Amino acid sequence: MENTLPTTGDSKVDKAIKQWLHYDKNPKTVSLVQDLVNKGAVETLKKCFSSRMEFGTAGLRAAMGPGISCMNDLTIIQTTQGFCCYLEESFGNLKERGVVIGYDARAHPPSGGSSKHFASLAAAVFMSQGVPVYLFSDITPTPFVPFTVSHMGLCAGVMVTASHNPKEDNGYKVYWENGAQIVSPHDRRISKAIEENLEPWPESWNTEAALKNPLLKDPYQDIHTQYFKAIQNHCHHREINKSSQVKIVHTSVHGVGHTFVQSAFKAFDLNPPYAVEEQKDPDPEFPTVKYPNPEEGEGVLTLSFALAEKEGAAVVLANDPDADRLAIAEKQESRQWRVFSGNELGALLGWWMFRCWKEQNSDAAALKNLYMLSSTVSSKILRAIALKEGFHFEETLTGFKWMGNRASDLLAQGKTVLFAFEEAIGYMCSPSVLDKDGVSAASIVGEMISYLGTKNTSLYQQLTTVYNEYGYHISKNSYFICHDQEVIRSLFERLRNYGGQKDTYPSECGRFSISAVRDLTTGYDNNQPENKAVLPTSSSSQMITFTFSNGGVATMRTSGTEPKIKYYTELCAAPGNSDVISLKKELDELVDAIVESFFEPQKNKLQPKPE
Repeated sequence: MENTLPTTGDSKVDKAIKQWLHYDKNPKTVSLVQDLVNKGAVETLKKCFSSRMEFGTAGLRAAMGPGISCMNDLTIIQTTQGFCCYLEESFGNLKERGVVIGYDARAHPPSGGSSKHFASLAAAVFMSQGVPVYLFSDITPTPFVPFTVSHMGLCAGVMVTASHNPKEDNGYKVYWENGAQIVSPHDRRISKAIEENLEPWPESWNTEAALKNPLLKDPYQDIHTQYFKAIQNHCHHREINKSSQVKIVHTSVHGVGHTFVQSAFKAFDLNPPYAVEEQKDPDPEFPTVKYPNPEEGEGVLTLSFALAEKEGAAVVLANDPDADRLAIAEKQESRQWRVFSGNELGALLGWWMFRCWKEQNSDAAALKNLYMLSSTVSSKILRAIALKEGFHFEETLTGFKWMGNRASDLLAQGKTVLFAFEEAIGYMCSPSVLDKDGVSAASIVGEMISYLGTKNTSLYQQLTTVYNEYGYHISKNSYFICHDQEVIRSLFERLRNYGGQKDTYPSECGRFSISAVRDLTTGYDNNQPENKAVLPTSSSSQMITFTFSNGGVATMRTSGTEPKIKYYTELCAAPGNSDVISLKKELDELVDAIVESFFEPQKNKLQPKPE
């Protein structure tokens, strides 16, 4: 293999390539690297070999292909070896308890990578060290992995998925023994253990032997049964469901969700949703959509709308490809389809979960132990509901790993965590999965729609009722695409040294005056004693929140999984102020001012979100 030695002019990269060719046993990725070396493709080689993938907001996520910056057989083996060593250090009983591994349907023929194959390699690594592995025999939704960790009392879980990312990508999502995604310091320590275990162990490549190993168990049937049993705790209107005439369309967007959502509806005695035929079976090419992300709205839902028109259905449910998120659209009286934002669905589900809980709990003491959570970039609507109804609301950093871990802490203190959500259409409606779960959310929404149907009320009408009661919360979120880390860094540094004055944040944005600033990159928060932020800070990602005198809140942050600078804005009005048109106009003007003054898209050559 070493007939052509690499010379990229960067000794670190050359060393990484040489080591790669020595370790890699996948003929496809070896030949891809060898071709790049032979062609002298220096820039591509540097891209593939200059830095190893890092744990971000959802574990590892990168394109499938050769090199240490990509998802491939060798990086999966190295990651799992490091993770396995770290688990052995952390748990004396790892070899009794074991780990679970699940996977979605992604595949990348040019590099020979697929989620199923990566999962088999990870299983081989664990079993080579005597660790029992519960490897699903077929594709599953992401929430099944955290459910299995909690249900079976395992040490950890791995889900091989890139969720809603482009088809070229894959990922490696890690859960701790509490059933929540890992947070610091585990991520740092696992990364260190990976660096210390780069050479593949003798049995790590041997997936054939691994699949015959007595340490291998298939949890599929048992978990399938137990999961659908567990979510029935959240079915409160079975009689209404049985007689409901409501028609619902469901799409799994070429992912894993179809059979599981059908089963979830069955568990609630709901009529099965109409499935979008062209998208119901898993297909790693995602042939009918540009992006397999229901958050991108109508483009992903075109086929769903066509089926709904044909069947006379008024509601469309869509899961992302690993079925941990849920989007919803409803046909309005104008005959137009309305896609709800994640914040609007958070408001509806928050109202519904509390309403169902209250019907069964009249005890004031129980209310004092009740919690709802959302991430700091999500709508503050749950805070408004909690204030009026008397339960607790907490916000966490962005990402379900923070909400899952906070929920785990609260549950350990004997509290009830009823609901958690993030604006990126992620909902946790059951404490049996401490992560977002688009399968249970789909059946709970199905029941809510059936219930509202008995009152001749649409989802949109109910949302309006919620806002009238607890105050309008109008949000507008979007992003810019930027591949240049230096541009991103200087954009945020300019806001920290505004007007050329060191450590000075802006006090206004256009005509809007700023009343508070929180910077979770540096740990500054001028609303707190000694200007110290309460939420955890991370210098590796950018995140600044501005609060405005008019009740507006805006957060700018970098994405942990994509080359995006995102912004989240919300205007919160007091209950009773229902002049939606002027509220929307005010928010639009605020967003325009933020884009112009803080993002400076022309100067920074930022690409707007594609329409």
